[in-house]
Parts: sequence; C-alpha cells; structure tokens
Amino acid sequence: MNAELFYQLLLGEVNAQGGEQGVGFQLILDAARKTGDARLFRRATDLALQGRSGESALQAARAWRQALPASREANRYVLQILIGLNRLVEVAEPLKRELAALSGAELLQAMGNLPRMFARASDKKQSAGMVEQALAEYLATPGAGPVAWTTIGRMRLDAADTPGALEAAQLGHALDNSAEGPALLALNLMDRKNPQAEVIVRKHLQGKARPEIRMDYARALLGSRRYAESTVQLKIVTDDQPDYAQAWLVRGILEQQSNQKAAAERSFTRFIELETAKPTTGQGEEPTRGMTQAYLALAELAAQRKDDNAAQAWLAKIDSPQDMVNVQSRRAAILARQGKMAEARELIRSLPQTNEAEARMKLTAEVQLLRDNKQFRPAFDLLKEALAKTPDDADLMYDQALLSEKLNDLTEMERLLRKIIAAKPDYHHAYNALGYSFADRNIRLPEARQLILKALELAPDDPYISDSLAWVEYRSGNLPQALRILQKAFKDKPDAEIAAHLGEVLWMMGDRTQALVVWKEGMGLNPDNDTLRETLKRLRVNL
Repeated sequence: MNAELFYQLLLGEVNAQGGEQGVGFQLILDAARKTGDARLFRRATDLALQGRSGESALQAARAWRQALPASREANRYVLQILIGLNRLVEVAEPLKRELAALSGAELLQAMGNLPRMFARASDKKQSAGMVEQALAEYLATPGAGPVAWTTIGRMRLDAADTPGALEAAQLGHALDNSAEGPALLALNLMDRKNPQAEVIVRKHLQGKARPEIRMDYARALLGSRRYAESTVQLKIVTDDQPDYAQAWLVRGILEQQSNQKAAAERSFTRFIELETAKPTTGQGEEPTRGMTQAYLALAELAAQRKDDNAAQAWLAKIDSPQDMVNVQSRRAAILARQGKMAEARELIRSLPQTNEAEARMKLTAEVQLLRDNKQFRPAFDLLKEALAKTPDDADLMYDQALLSEKLNDLTEMERLLRKIIAAKPDYHHAYNALGYSFADRNIRLPEARQLILKALELAPDDPYISDSLAWVEYRSGNLPQALRILQKAFKDKPDAEIAAHLGEVLWMMGDRTQALVVWKEGMGLNPDNDTLRETLKRLRVNL
C-alpha cells in the first residue's frame, strides 16, 4: 500500500464514519477498482448496503465481479442484491453462474436454500419462474432432479400455485421414489386436502423412510382428524424405532382420545422414561413441553380412575410457569370433586396475572371448573361480569349462550348466538349450537339444517357438527341418512354424546343389539355424559 492509496482509504473511512457515506463509498470503490482487491470491493458494497443504497451496492458488486470473474463471493453479492431490489428478470444469469460453480452435496444444499434466498422477493410467481429457468439443466438427472423439483415446488407453493407444486412433487418423486424432498413437499400439500399428494407420501413410506417423515405423516393425519390411520403410523414408528420418544407421546395422546386408557398410560410412561434417560444438556423446548404434556395426561388419567394421590403426584412434577393455570385447574378439579368448591375456586383465583392473556386464562379455568361441577348459575354470573368489561368478546358470549341453555333460558341463548353470528359471520360454533338446539327440541328443522350446513361449510369434516346434522336428519325422519352420518362421525371421533345419538338411531331402526354395544362404548368413554345418561333414561335402557 503506497501513501496515496493509504490516504484515499483513510479519507474514505473518515467520510463514511462521519455521515458522508456516499463520498466514502465512491473513494473506496475507486480504490478497489485501482487495486482489484476483493476486500475493498466488499467494503464498498457493504457501505452502500449500510446506507440503504441498493443501486450503489449493485454497482460495486458488479464492478467486483467484473474485476474478479472467478469470485463466487462477488457473484453471490450480485445475486442477493438483485433479489433485494426485486430486479428478478436479471437474476437468472448470476443464479446459473452460482450453481455451475458447485457440485455434489454443495450443489444440492444450494438448491435447497433457494426458497429461503427468494423469501423477500415481492413477486413470488416471477421468482418461481426464474428459479425454474436456472434449474432447467438439472431436472432430468436422478441425483439432482428430485432436489431441483422440490425447490421448484416450494417456490410454486409460495406463489400460491398449488397444482404446480403438486406437479413438481410428482415429477421429483418419479425420478427417485426414495428421495425425501418430494415426499416432504407432498406432506405440505396434504394440509391443503390434496389426495394426490398423499399418494406420493404413501409410496415413499413403502421404502426405507426416516421415522421423522412417518411422524410428520402421522401428524398430518391427526390434523385431518383421521385418528385411526394416524395411530397405525405411530405404531409402525414405535415398533421399528422403540426408542423414538416423540412417537410414544403422540401415540399416547391418540390412545387417550380413543379411551384406551391403559395403553395411553403405558405410552406416556414410556415417553417419560426415554426423555429422562437423555442427557439434560441441550434438551431444548420441545422435549420439555412434551414432558409437561405427558405429566398432565397421566394426572388426568389418574383423576379419571379417582386416584387423587397419583394425580397430585404427577402434577407436582410440572415446573413450567406457562402451564401453571392448567396445573392449578387440575388441582382445583380434584378439590371440587372432594366437595371443596370454595377452595378450588380460590386456588385458581390466587394465580398471579401480569397481563390480559393470563387474566383471561384464569377466567376460563374458573368457568370450566364451575360448569364441570354443574354450577351453571355462578358460571353464568362470572361470564356476565367479564362481558360487562368486554361486551364484544365472541368466545365469552358463546360460553354464556351455552350456560343459558343449561339454565333453560333458551330465549337468551338464541339472542346471544344470533348476536355472535351477526358480529362474526365465520364463527362456526354459533351456527352449530343454534342449529343443534332447534334439532334437539325438534323445532324449526329446516332452519336448523341451514345453520348446521353453514357451520360445516366453515369447518368441514368436524365430527361434532356432523353429529348435529345427523340429529336434524333423525328428527326429520331420515333415519338411514342419520345413521350413515353418525357412523362416520363416531369413527372419526369416539365421543359419548355422538354414541348417545348413534345408539338412539340404531334403537329406533330396530338394531337394538348394536345400539347397546354403542352405548356401552359411550359409557366407557364418559359415564357422566348428560346426553348419554338422559337418552338411556328416556328409552328405559339399563346397561
């Protein structure tokens, strides 16, 4: 470095640090051009970026690449700045140059990172087109092809082109059905209820798929309320990989939902054993959250078999501030069952609250405690007091409407539900509750059907809404149609109330043996369910 260059760089830095970034940028860029030094080109480009001058940064990066054509760093700067400026038409050339400089694992990794690189681009469709153009030469090769098609599919998905994303997943899978990328892309498409995507996932799982992918598939099935199929996948994971802790946790949750209490307890216990055996360092948030879920579930299972000591012991293991409302609610439920309702309510009310969200959780927990113990009037009054402060809260209003029904104030229930529908036309619970109320009282059945169909439109495949629709059909005399709907709903979601309705339809159709089977299953799910108990009493059935 001679004296002249030293002075020029010093002057450039003084100007840049003193607020004259434009002057500093020009001095350092000029020095970079004179010397061809990559460090000076990088400094000039960074100064322009710090000054939020995209065009100047692009000028410096292009000068850098022109002076040093073999520099991958210079090319990457050009590429990223073009994306940042949304000059996507110019992206193809530097992108192709970047990929051409790579091979093997580096090339595949770079392809996989492209959707993240283009995340800030405003025109997602054009971004997808540019990436597809740059990856064209790799699409037919078995090694790189599946990764390239997966990247294109992810870009198309970001551009809201679901059919195009599915096509990419299919083409990538056709090149190599063992490739993970197309299968993972197809899993994302399953969330959009695309049956063709699931075909790709199933074919991939026929090979030697990683258990994580099968777990993701099980979760997708769970999200679609396909509980039985999800359980099958989880059993495969736990059979093949008995030390895979997360599979035991999700399996336990499903078994508990299906009233397989002993199996659920074994699964949760196995999960805790596996997590406890792991090193304590680096456990992360997910395992800790899983342990809390398992402890809460085991406490609930113990409470259901009236083993309060065991329930309290499991709850005592939870040391999670964000779950304290849940833990205290379980403890309060035990106190209430022991006849100590005042103590139970005070336990919830004594919880600290530092914001509105925590206050809301406490309110919800106390209302649920009162409702579970058939203290409908105090629960209603508690909600009335809360709604006086937030009169437009649809969730609180909905809870109050359900309590109005319990108090036999059906006029108030209807008023509240219609108020919710008027304020929030997409609140499907209100449509369903009002429609079911009409059907249960055998009045205004055409209106009940329309309300429930609207709820199903907003929440398709919800088994509880399907149960309501079946009850309208039953009240309208369409027993075969009611039976068909209820059988599917009960398969999707084994529930005591659905069992009550399914059993009644079977009973009225003359299949009393099967009705008794269903009712017994419902009693096993929840022997305290009011609808089931009332149905058996009304039909004079002793199980």
